[in-house]
Amino acid sequence: MRPSSDVLLVVDVQYDFMPGGALAVPYGDEVIAPINRLAKGFSHVVLTQDWHPANHASFAVNHPGSHPFSRAHMPYGEQVLWPAHCVQGTRGAELHEGLSIPHARMMIRKGHHPNVDSYSAFVEADRKTPTGLTGYLRETGVKRVFVCGLATDFCVAWSALDALACGFQSFVVEDASRPIDLDGSLEAAWLQFIDMGIERLEVEEVLGAAMV
Repeated sequence: MRPSSDVLLVVDVQYDFMPGGALAVPYGDEVIAPINRLAKGFSHVVLTQDWHPANHASFAVNHPGSHPFSRAHMPYGEQVLWPAHCVQGTRGAELHEGLSIPHARMMIRKGHHPNVDSYSAFVEADRKTPTGLTGYLRETGVKRVFVCGLATDFCVAWSALDALACGFQSFVVEDASRPIDLDGSLEAAWLQFIDMGIERLEVEEVLGAAMV
């Protein structure tokens, strides 16, 4: 069991990101088994949940004449316009029932502000509105953050990069994550990880003696 100073951050394992969901991540359901296995090795686990109001500014349907995956300019910068997904109170916003982490200590809901998107578990896309996760992790003595879930090149990547920016050692568990890969976004994420010194690991490496 890893010490409580190591946290597993499980990002957005929700029905709308599963095959057949409103914003399906290819093979997204394949993360469930490795995440469950990974979580058994951590005493400290935090979950995130995308949690949008129906009128969210990132939804293409709320921009007349726009279509999903086009782009729009927001006050905080360029924004991908997504299909409506993970709307509060809907089945699509629920965590997948196959996720089995009863000992998870905390849930962070993100994307609930109607006028700003949120990929990172730490800071909204305006880069100034905190979720509160940084303070929680600092107060509980966390030193290292291991990020997994959906999608590798968006919410996982932003969370891993922000974990590092907030002063934690940051890792991405590659085989417990899956990408969308929109317009080269996966390759861009890998390059950022290299530039910032974020290590890509496999589940067995995290659970093995080499990381303890």
